[in-house]
Amino acid sequence: MLGRSPGRTLGLTLALVSAFAFGGSGTAAKPLIEAGLSPLHVVWLRVTGAAVVLLPLAYRHRDAVRRRPGLLIGFGLLAVAGVQACYFAAISRIPVGVALLIEYLGPPLLIGYVRFVQRRPISRGAAIGAGVAVAGLACVVEVWNGLSFDALGVLFALGAACCQVGYFVLADAGSRGERPVDPIAVSAYGLLIGSIVLTALTRPWEADWGRLGGDVVMNGHSLPALIPAAWMVLVATVLAYLTGVVAVQHLSPPVAGVVANLEAVVATMLAWVLLGEHLGLPQMAGGLLVLAGAFAAQASKPAAPAGKDLPAAAPPPAGAAGADTVPAGATALGERLARAAEAQTPRTREQGRERR
Repeated sequence: MLGRSPGRTLGLTLALVSAFAFGGSGTAAKPLIEAGLSPLHVVWLRVTGAAVVLLPLAYRHRDAVRRRPGLLIGFGLLAVAGVQACYFAAISRIPVGVALLIEYLGPPLLIGYVRFVQRRPISRGAAIGAGVAVAGLACVVEVWNGLSFDALGVLFALGAACCQVGYFVLADAGSRGERPVDPIAVSAYGLLIGSIVLTALTRPWEADWGRLGGDVVMNGHSLPALIPAAWMVLVATVLAYLTGVVAVQHLSPPVAGVVANLEAVVATMLAWVLLGEHLGLPQMAGGLLVLAGAFAAQASKPAAPAGKDLPAAAPPPAGAAGADTVPAGATALGERLARAAEAQTPRTREQGRERR
């Protein structure tokens, strides 16, 4: 699937780095939320801090604003502000691992977008993968107990899944068209636009930022609040977005999305070790189903339309002769010309005799 070209190898490496970096975001943010900062203020800190770090890169690629403004605005609204706000709101109500697993319904949602919005056929494997992921979600949230994990938290996580679809679609769109945009510019301006949107929504001046000067508790241990805050900004945002967007353009959205599923595994493991969040057996089994379904959905290619599943015949080599090397269309045309010539032969001969 990934091939052996240098570009594919680089894309795979960057996708792995991005998945591991993103995976630690919830674990770093939850102690800040438990210390008294609201989820939206934490996500504002994360996005705005990253935008400030990337300001020099945004200035260097300022021509991107003129070339693809719609792409940058969409990436900022969905892939930055939407994903982060919904995800942080979700982890304030449900465990980090569960929030990530629900968020990774994004791949089956992407399959549904292709099938019902773009009206393109999908393969049977993609449909099966989406169904497996939904079954896994039912186990994760324990529907037989009446959504005991908190229904609002689940809805926030599903919102993050929808916005995640925009992340992969827009990251890939930046490299296409007549005016491609550098992936670094997509990340830098996406974070800057997301920061502006979140500033208007969250009113960060109302937060008690003095809590960052104190300590937070992580699984019973005390540590300075600036440590998880710095990790959240520099590693889980700056590094994660830069490497993730570049990886999508090297690998394609489906392959990059499959690798990005490791984020859910990393987040669950970190939450287990650092936050003491233990999942029951049904939820762990459901998580594996969600990951398996997401993998199957993203690894499957859309089915080819009827009549277009055969490769086009290669043109004959220059100077080649013989019926085996003549394209089918040329053969049919030759047959029609031959029949026309035969029909005209008697009249042509008669006219020749009259001239003589």
